[in-house]
Formats: sequence, structure tokens, C-alpha cells
Amino acid sequence: MIEKEVVVENRSGIHTRPASLIVKTAAKYKSEIYIINQGFSINAKSIIGVMTLGAGQGTKLILSVDGKDENEAIEELFNLISSGFGEL
Repeated sequence: MIEKEVVVENRSGIHTRPASLIVKTAAKYKSEIYIINQGFSINAKSIIGVMTLGAGQGTKLILSVDGKDENEAIEELFNLISSGFGEL
């Protein structure tokens, strides 16, 4: 299992479009992927879970990934979130 902190950079935070991008990206991997916000952990493959994060701009999230493809999964998700989902 590996964990990595990432900051939400885009002005609108994680709204519907970024949430769907996170879920689509996470679904490509076999690893278990969780996003933690203030001690609250959600499954990154669940659109409802990701939408409930309430992560606005500047929110620090922890990506927690466990599985055979964990390194690839955490890097792709980190890059997606830290790049502002193409909204910067």
C-alpha cells in the first residue's frame, strides 16, 4: 500500500466533471483506491463517494492505493488532480 498527498488546484474544486474523471481513471486499475479528506475515506471508483468529498480549491487529499498496479494508479491520479483537471 502506498499513500500520497495531493492538493486540489482548480478553482471550482471537485465538482461533477472532475469527479467523473477521477472515477474513470481509478476504474482502469485493479488496485483498491481510496481518497481521504479530513479522516473521511471514500472509494475512488464510486462517483457518489467522490462527490461527497466536498473538496474545494486548496483542499489537501490523501490518495491511498493498494494492489499490483498501485504505482501506476497513484501517479496517474496524482497528476490528474494536481494538474487541475485541465481547468487551470
